[in-house]
Amino acid sequence: MEFLTNDKLTIVGAAGMIGSNMAQTALMMRLTPNICLYDPYAPALEGVAEELYHCAFEGVNITWTSDVKEALSGAAYVVSSGGAARKAGMTREDLLKGNAEIAAQFGKDIKAYCPDVKHVVVVFNPADITGLVTLIYAGIRPSQLSTLAALDSTRLRSELAKYFSMPAAPAAPTAATASRWRSSLRRRSLPDAPCRS
Repeated sequence: MEFLTNDKLTIVGAAGMIGSNMAQTALMMRLTPNICLYDPYAPALEGVAEELYHCAFEGVNITWTSDVKEALSGAAYVVSSGGAARKAGMTREDLLKGNAEIAAQFGKDIKAYCPDVKHVVVVFNPADITGLVTLIYAGIRPSQLSTLAALDSTRLRSELAKYFSMPAAPAAPTAATASRWRSSLRRRSLPDAPCRS
């Protein structure tokens, strides 16, 4: 079975539950044989790497490091779940303060170590803001970055529906809704946004 690409994929925050699951999923989906796991917490990262080695994925090159320069150098794709988790009693604003700093440094690291990156995915919350901060500091084009901001939008729609005592909108648009959005964009002379999974 072939891989989608041979380019290097770096998973930032790979010692955490989300990052380690993303790494295993990328291998199961045969996205690339070249995956680098990065996390500043080396002991847990080594354990994740060992688990992936034991899964016996054929024909893969799994590397791991706690050195951000080594992790990002030569990466064509980067997925980051490397933000801080929300703790009890924290507001989203509290979370944003710390994670915006992490996103700024992440963007600077991308600019310094993999300026030719093809695509970056930001998964840590609040993703709408952390993605924007990463984009600004990385100096990449908006089409080169994706986030889980749809989650934030879905939460907002849900809260507005509750506030106005209305039924909640479906979590994902239907094909018909997406088609209407594209038609609306064309009428406004805006380019279609590429679909990303």
